[in-house]
Amino acid sequence: MTTAYSEKPIVSVIIATYNRAKTLPRAIDSALNQSYGNIEIMVIDDGSTDATEEVVRSYSKNPKVRYMYQENKNCHVDTRNNGIKATQGKYLAILDDDDFWCDVKKIEKQVDFLENNKEYVLVGGGAIKIDHEGNEIVRYLLPEKDADIREKILISNSFAHVTVLFKKEAWETLGGYDPHFDGMEDWNLWMRMGTIGKFHNIQEFFVRYTGHQRGNLGYVEKKYSKQEWLKLNIKLKKKFKGQYPHYAKALLFCWLGYFYSLLPFRRQLWPAIFKIRSALFKETPWKYKKK
Repeated sequence: MTTAYSEKPIVSVIIATYNRAKTLPRAIDSALNQSYGNIEIMVIDDGSTDATEEVVRSYSKNPKVRYMYQENKNCHVDTRNNGIKATQGKYLAILDDDDFWCDVKKIEKQVDFLENNKEYVLVGGGAIKIDHEGNEIVRYLLPEKDADIREKILISNSFAHVTVLFKKEAWETLGGYDPHFDGMEDWNLWMRMGTIGKFHNIQEFFVRYTGHQRGNLGYVEKKYSKQEWLKLNIKLKKKFKGQYPHYAKALLFCWLGYFYSLLPFRRQLWPAIFKIRSALFKETPWKYKKK
């Protein structure tokens, strides 16, 4: 069942959710507080058993908020694809149910960029990671220009998923998120989008996100073992070999990441790993910033 927005929006915000009634209002409110008003907010509920439906129904007086329920599929890729298929916007913005946008002009800035740069299909921004109490852990910016993004995207995902705005037409042309890359479906989609258009990251901070640390309200158990994650990562890089540079380096970092994940004191070793990565890149893939 769905509720609809009477005026056709320019931007569709997609919030796929499952049993996150506590954090969902914060996400919805951050979308409603955007300065850009011509939006719809599609909340697609993957069979929640908590008060998720009640939470969304509390916004029933606001025609911008739509609600779609489906039986649990236990696959957030399919859930997000289903939500997008039911949207009406020209552009798509992704927001997770445990994160929230911290810049009220995020959508306005991104729509303005895409409207004035027709050759671009995807624009992202910076992100701020927080703990379960809302305290800032780190903030970072990602490569800005199309050429710089292409230099790094096979090695590292160059977009924070919950910061992006992209063309729905491009999403449709490419067949949406690929469930065969569940867990890396966003990274896979970006690299496919790069075959039909250009990339950009605005050098401003758009989102505060909780990440996947145990104890966070948004924490979920990892779906894959480390070995399965490695296999999927290598599969992703092989798929785009020849389309983006540094294939050998990408595989090297893939294996380094795997062995790093096995270390018992990996947090303590991160400064050394970061220096090695910086040396190989000549510049860091992410620009870490102080508050």
